[in-house]
Amino acid sequence: MKTMEFRKKKNVIANKVRALRMQSGYNQEKLAFKMRVLGVNIDQQAISNIEQNKRIVTDYEMACLCEIFKVSPTEMLEDFSNREKGILAVIRDKYE
Repeated sequence: MKTMEFRKKKNVIANKVRALRMQSGYNQEKLAFKMRVLGVNIDQQAISNIEQNKRIVTDYEMACLCEIFKVSPTEMLEDFSNREKGILAVIRDKYE
């Protein structure tokens, strides 16, 4: 079975999910409940694994997380995008 990882991580939104969850005042169980209301079969342990970067996040899970937290997909991926821009800038500087 092929392991799905990017730079040794299972997802790129772990920190953002945790921050948004805590900012919203939700515990992991409440977030899992809200996801189930939207039709996603997920439990507290899966939320924990997402936040600990031990589990991938599907496109529909991310869409539902965005809906729950009232953020755009761009905002959800903001930390990842900013980090990648920094890495690309370093590479450009080194090779130009």
